[in-house]
Amino acid sequence: KITLLPNTAGCFNSNDALRTLRLAREMGGWKLVKLEVLGDKKTLYPNMIETIRSTKILVKEGFKVMVYCTDDPLLAKQLEDLGASAIMPLASPIGSGLGLQNKINISLIIKQSKVPVIVDAGIGTASDATIAMELGCDGVLINSAIANAKKPILMAKAFKDAVISGRKSF
Repeated sequence: KITLLPNTAGCFNSNDALRTLRLAREMGGWKLVKLEVLGDKKTLYPNMIETIRSTKILVKEGFKVMVYCTDDPLLAKQLEDLGASAIMPLASPIGSGLGLQNKINISLIIKQSKVPVIVDAGIGTASDATIAMELGCDGVLINSAIANAKKPILMAKAFKDAVISGRKSF
């Protein structure tokens, strides 16, 4: 019932990300992975040059790569063209809770993508998740909003309901 997803959170260059995912493959045989190559420790914004480099190599090595990226439609398309299995643009910086800052770009990414689009990072409220799903996202990744809530179980249920409502509205 549980799928473990190796993740390169905390990696700030392509070499560290590649090493982390290769080790995960050796330890558990994982091919489905989440790639995050961060640009700096303050904003945790993705380093797209290193992300593109890593994606190209990982896909050639047979990984199914879900890629954390900026909300730039051109770069998202490039990642898909390289073979990314899912595009995971940020809504806003990781942990910020600022919600969807650029609905237009997220919509453009969704319209051009043939792979799942999962908004990753910056979702702060259940209504943000509803909006992302109404735009046509295939999913949302939520961490800080639930982990930092005074009642995390209640918050998780609110997000579940929000995602369902947003999908129905879409």
